[in-house]
Amino acid sequence: MLEIRPTCEHCNTPLPYDSEDAMICTFECTYCKDCVQDVLQDVCPNCGGNFVERPIRPS
Repeated sequence: MLEIRPTCEHCNTPLPYDSEDAMICTFECTYCKDCVQDVLQDVCPNCGGNFVERPIRPS
């Protein structure tokens, strides 16, 4: 099961379990869409991989 991290690791924007703005890499590093696109340019600073939208976990 995915670890649902609650905030963007760059800007600390809240990313609740049902957020459509959460992006993750293969190691589940979690960032908001704005940081992924504008700051990180779709490259994870920890592993060098790309990002995909984090699935929404039903409540």
